[in-house]
Amino acid sequence: MVVGIIIAVIVVLIVLWAVSAYNGLVTLRNRVKNGWAQIDVQLKRRHDLIPNLVEVARGYLQHEAQTLEAVIRARGEAVSAADKARQSPGQAQAMGALMAAEQVLGGQVGRLMALAEAYPTLKADARMQQLSEEITSTENRIGFARQSYNDEVLEFNNQAGQFPDLIVARLVGFVHMDMLASTQSEQERAVPQVRF
Repeated sequence: MVVGIIIAVIVVLIVLWAVSAYNGLVTLRNRVKNGWAQIDVQLKRRHDLIPNLVEVARGYLQHEAQTLEAVIRARGEAVSAADKARQSPGQAQAMGALMAAEQVLGGQVGRLMALAEAYPTLKADARMQQLSEEITSTENRIGFARQSYNDEVLEFNNQAGQFPDLIVARLVGFVHMDMLASTQSEQERAVPQVRF
């Protein structure tokens, strides 16, 4: 009788621990999804601003059609990559494709902005200034959202990878999630050497 009570207590404790571990992992997974949703909102905002920016610039940069088309093409690829990443946040392949597409888009927008600097009338255009400020603000928000997302992924991965919660994570299929990482090459990451 006493042995039966001890076994029952142990089983109840194990079940309570498993439920607690599962609920904790679900909470962390939901925080990762929320972190991704915050990035997604900012990416959509940026993607919505870019056609307006191109349209304002189009009137001034008529002979720079290739640059404008490159921006629109990069935007399309970034929107497509964001759609795929939205289906599976935390999955390495989708996140890698998104980061690569966003880097190309950022480069194309940067070229457009640099080109706009060469046109004083475009640079002085009030709508262009407003859009430039909105895009810069959105870029900052994206950076903060990425940092928050990576923090949530780190917490989830730590919890799902530590014993004893690892047992529950593996039993119910919680898989490792990948962080958003820079797609810069080692050369791009290298600190430039300044010599006098």
